[in-house]
Amino acid sequence: MTIEDVRKLSDKDLADKVFELKESLLFLRFQAKSGQLDNGKKITQVRKDIAKCLTVENERKRAKAQAE
Repeated sequence: MTIEDVRKLSDKDLADKVFELKESLLFLRFQAKSGQLDNGKKITQVRKDIAKCLTVENERKRAKAQAE
């Protein structure tokens, strides 16, 4: 997921995506603890995707606050 893809999402879709990614991260962590996770890089990628989404959310909130 690129930052351009994230910026194309609406506010509601962005919030849904963050929830989905956090849920996925929880599942990956359970897999890692139980030894079922083959590629640990997946956890890192999901964490980076969450950060991208949260960054765009904060950018939008700041832009709305400055517009007022």
